[in-house]
Amino acid sequence: PRCGDPLAGSPSLTQSRHSLHLGDCVVALARYGRERRRDLGLAAEGLRLARRHLGRITGHVGAEDILDIIFRDFCVGK
Repeated sequence: PRCGDPLAGSPSLTQSRHSLHLGDCVVALARYGRERRRDLGLAAEGLRLARRHLGRITGHVGAEDILDIIFRDFCVGK
């Protein structure tokens, strides 16, 4: 089968953290679905969170992730 062929079967998640992030992505997309007609700002936040969770599965690291690590792991300003 071709790589990425949707008819080739279901891919499996090999790490529990992937499953957690995928679940969080689904929740964020549901938020987008609820808010898209009411509040575009909240809807956009749902999409941003979904993208962030998918990025954690695929290995994409953004500036926000780096800042989270810096403030979590180092004593900045103390």
